[in-house]
Amino acid sequence: MGSIPTEETPDLPNLGDAVRSGRRLKVMLLGSGDRKPHLPDVAGELRSSIESMAEVVFTDFQFEYDLDEVDADLAIVFGGDGSILRAARQMKARQRPVIGVNLGRLGFLADVQPVQLLPMLQAVLAGEFKTVDHVMLKCQVFENERLVEEDFGLNEVAVMGGPPFSIQNVDLYVDGKLATSYSCDGLIVSTPIGSTAHNLSAGGPIVRKNMDAFVIAPISPHTLTVRPIVDSADRVIEMVVQEPNDSTSAVLDGQVLCRLTDRHRVRICRSKSVFRLIEGTDHNYYQTLREKLGWGGSVRQSKDEA
Repeated sequence: MGSIPTEETPDLPNLGDAVRSGRRLKVMLLGSGDRKPHLPDVAGELRSSIESMAEVVFTDFQFEYDLDEVDADLAIVFGGDGSILRAARQMKARQRPVIGVNLGRLGFLADVQPVQLLPMLQAVLAGEFKTVDHVMLKCQVFENERLVEEDFGLNEVAVMGGPPFSIQNVDLYVDGKLATSYSCDGLIVSTPIGSTAHNLSAGGPIVRKNMDAFVIAPISPHTLTVRPIVDSADRVIEMVVQEPNDSTSAVLDGQVLCRLTDRHRVRICRSKSVFRLIEGTDHNYYQTLREKLGWGGSVRQSKDEA
């Protein structure tokens, strides 16, 4: 296995410093207008109110543009969690803090409803917010020793088999040493944010989203004693498929990065960039899990909530 890659990260302005300076904040409006046709209308209805509090310097509802040169303090992303994943990949190494406005269904990340956006923005201007950093990953695919693909992700990298469907034999390396070989339908390496996505459906654990960790979870393993693993995000994880079929692929945040042969290895490491999500000061992680996942049982109301 190869050496650990290096990565340069630009020195981005701090949102708290920008708020305390008293200057007018610069905002980007982003979203998946191609997937949610009503999105431009919702954003348009809110835009004049947003502009009364901040300067809208850029709008992209198709995720078409390179954001490296955009001078902005924060991004307001309309849509769902998928829109936030696309925005994070679009910002690449220049991550700005994000307010996620939920126009979808589940909304783990995009948990601000449209009617809550303006109060949230007012709270940001008043300094009544917290910015929570989350691990991002960098995925590189090598053919022998030649780098053929590279991209950033927020949720997970998965090695997946397609038709003709067959069990995949995947060798897992951690820090250059063979850890184990899996016989499974696929293998997922997820961030804590991604732990409530594909990882969770594959039987992996929920990991608090601001922890520095990776989760390794096999999909339908052939051996029932095989279980998911949680390890430090400072590890370098590599996957090699022994006998891939014609459709075996590396999939990054739901998008095919490339097809794989037995000459490829997929390397995942922590990105120096971090995803920054803006939350209200009253945000409650377990309440979010309880409501979004529909956890049953009796939840007693505390005196403070009454």
